[in-house]
Amino acid sequence: MQCPHCLTTLKNDYRQYGLQLEVIHHSQLLLQLVQDGRLTLPKTVDLGRVMYHDSCYLGRHNSIYDEPREALALATGAELVEMPRNREGAFCCGAGGGRMWMEEFTGDRINLVRAAEALEQKPDTICTACPYCLTMFDDGIKDLKADSVQVKDVAEVLAEAVLR
Repeated sequence: MQCPHCLTTLKNDYRQYGLQLEVIHHSQLLLQLVQDGRLTLPKTVDLGRVMYHDSCYLGRHNSIYDEPREALALATGAELVEMPRNREGAFCCGAGGGRMWMEEFTGDRINLVRAAEALEQKPDTICTACPYCLTMFDDGIKDLKADSVQVKDVAEVLAEAVLR
């Protein structure tokens, strides 16, 4: 499952209707494939200073923190830079609450606040494991004119390492 929101729905919410499935996130699957030797990383990919953002639904709602980080570390060979607010204390990108489609009339857009927090750490690449977070960060980085910073999904980074 690539989307943490869908993962939560299938894994947790549908249980009240009797559906019980083993559902894993794509970052967990990719890490397991690498650890089992079924997916080989011929070389690491150099993305500079790599930062990881914890998706609310992947992290706080499903306690998946380590697998995306481990997969990124294997693919990049780098020690990850942590966001100022991370893991259980992570700050939302804004999309999960529908902010992707809404205009803000008071205060700052949540994705701009989160992107500015990330930029304070001077990353070259910001990674996430959620398509909503990816969009929110990509938009935030563009709005803040930080064109030199890349935004990538964990799967993209693994694919780059596999295809090297």
